[in-house]
Amino acid sequence: MDPTRRHGQMNTDTLANTFEVLVVDDEPSARELLLEFFRGRGFVVAGAKDGRGALTALQRSNGSFGLVVTDLSLPGADGFAVLHAARQANPASYVVIVTGYASLDSAIRAVRAGAYDYLTKPFSLSQLEVILDRIHDRMALEASNRRLELVGEVADYLQRPGGETLEHRLTAIERTLARIERSLANRRH
Repeated sequence: MDPTRRHGQMNTDTLANTFEVLVVDDEPSARELLLEFFRGRGFVVAGAKDGRGALTALQRSNGSFGLVVTDLSLPGADGFAVLHAARQANPASYVVIVTGYASLDSAIRAVRAGAYDYLTKPFSLSQLEVILDRIHDRMALEASNRRLELVGEVADYLQRPGGETLEHRLTAIERTLARIERSLANRRH
């Protein structure tokens, strides 16, 4: 990690280009504070004041919300319904449940239902910075794993006994392209 950069800045810049954020809270001041927090980090954000509004936004989103920060106690539909809808709209989405009425049961239920994190109100914005850093690190690790799997698959293919090597396949493709070019040239004349 670059010690000269501001905490979370590089990670949030990268994340802001990756997905949109939905903030769901029935307290206008809390919702606006979170919306401004994410806007300030370059994210495209949307807000919902209740569970029904969140469900509608998620249904219309085409999976664009990669992060959903939702209060647990909401009018219309609770945070668990929002969590379910977010994961249905985008199975790779990160959902953070926030609540002023934390309990061990609700925390366990949230994690089992697929929540990425669970915060108790009041929480500091630096806690959200840490969550964004963890999401960035996880996404980078997943991308690295996919690259390594691909490299492994190519290496396996190239070492397959009795199978064509990549060089042989490329040569065959080049020959086919040359035949097509000759054929097209002959038709023109």
